[in-house]
Amino acid sequence: MGWYNRVADDLGIIPQFIETSNLKLSNHRKDTTIHGNLEQNLSRLPGITETVWSELQEIEAILEYLHIQLRKVRSGLFKKYSENYNKALSSRDADKYIDGEEEVINFEILINDVALVRNNYLGIMKALETKGFQMSSIVKIRTAGMEDITL
Repeated sequence: MGWYNRVADDLGIIPQFIETSNLKLSNHRKDTTIHGNLEQNLSRLPGITETVWSELQEIEAILEYLHIQLRKVRSGLFKKYSENYNKALSSRDADKYIDGEEEVINFEILINDVALVRNNYLGIMKALETKGFQMSSIVKIRTAGMEDITL
């Protein structure tokens, strides 16, 4: 079972998800460097990129799930403030009260933590893209006859 289903079943495992994702990120960072045989680096790049992309898509799905849950919580609180408050509140006033609710704040913190992991994965994707461009340039230089290029 992937992380998405596990998080959807129990939001309490998000810290474990973030810790595991950060460990994977440190391993992926090693894959962004060019070292050793150029052909081996080129042959491994698509598989590495696919793995990182798949993990990124799962993070995006978890992030969207958290946004959906936040909207659900906000909707319930809005209804509470609209129907059960002693004085009539404008929508704007109710939103201000809702923003201060502990449950809303906790969801926003969770969303922020997962968004940070997502942004780090986007950095890895950009680094892999740059690695592919650099290796392509090296191959072109070698094809042009400049074999003494070293990394």
